[in-house]
Amino acid sequence: MACGAALAALTVPAAEARPLGEAAGHGAAKSQGAVHWAAKNSGTPQVRFRGLSAVDRDTAWLAGTGGTVLRTTDGGASWRNVSPPGAADLQFRDVEAFDARRAVVLAIGEGEASRVYRTDDGGATWTESFRNTDPKAFYDCLAFFDRRHGLAMSDPVDGRFRILSTHDGGRSWQVLPADGMPAALDGEAGFAASGQCLVTSGPKDVWLATGGGARARVLHSADRGLTWTAADTPVPAGDPARGVFALAFRDRTHGLAVGGDYRPDQSSPQAAAVTADGGRTWRPATAPPPAYRSGAAWLPHSRTAALAVGPTGTDVTTDGGRTWRTLDTGSYDTVDCTPDLSCWAAGEKGRVARLER
Repeated sequence: MACGAALAALTVPAAEARPLGEAAGHGAAKSQGAVHWAAKNSGTPQVRFRGLSAVDRDTAWLAGTGGTVLRTTDGGASWRNVSPPGAADLQFRDVEAFDARRAVVLAIGEGEASRVYRTDDGGATWTESFRNTDPKAFYDCLAFFDRRHGLAMSDPVDGRFRILSTHDGGRSWQVLPADGMPAALDGEAGFAASGQCLVTSGPKDVWLATGGGARARVLHSADRGLTWTAADTPVPAGDPARGVFALAFRDRTHGLAVGGDYRPDQSSPQAAAVTADGGRTWRPATAPPPAYRSGAAWLPHSRTAALAVGPTGTDVTTDGGRTWRTLDTGSYDTVDCTPDLSCWAAGEKGRVARLER
């Protein structure tokens, strides 16, 4: 049963949280009716997947280390390696898929390591549609408003975040003017941790998450990236390892921010926040996740339920992000949910799973 049909089961006690192996039925029987991550064998234990785009219950795309791109069209029962040729030295951190055939992937890194590829035939062939030539730019995330219009964001160049725009589904890209972008804080940057440092809702609204500076901020544009406003969040900052790592908006006003300190030996208090005014103001979660979280997603067609994932577990909220409790203790970096009531997660050691009961 897909996650959307299992919303009622999300009230299982936090004490029933379990690591991935147990949740998938390996090593211990799961509780009757409990929502859990059902592991899908990607066959790539050497790859860390921080890029995930779930199209529906059957189709999902993964992007990860070693220039790896995988695609499933049978609900994760099998995965096809559709990696672009000659990309083994690249680090893919984001993928945005429109369906089972069309997808755009982003490789991160300084200078020419930042690239964008697009496929129209399910990964059988790829076209490199953008290669960064500015040594000061480092692209982190992709996001699309629809099948034609999308953006990519880079860490600050000459004191401002750089935005790349496409109007043809990722076939071509143009750098947008920087005069509508607020000045970046000292040390401020984005985190290429889950493909969710840049997210959209509706035809024109987009949000950008930051960290590394004195304050963790969320920048918002209501005109597809031409002009931006910045808002502080209560998520801890003040260190290159701290800030907002992922955003999720269920509409143009209601959003979640998660993050913290990605270093495993550092605690992450107050590592989640919520907004009800489109990101103009942010309130801390009253009971945040217990540790750093790198990905977040609203459950399909829900006004109150969402997931947050990270290396130490998955947390769920059923009150719009005010309080969180642990659902699973397995390691995932990113999460994505689809309109047909399905949620997927992916992470280190080739891990990929679908939420089931």
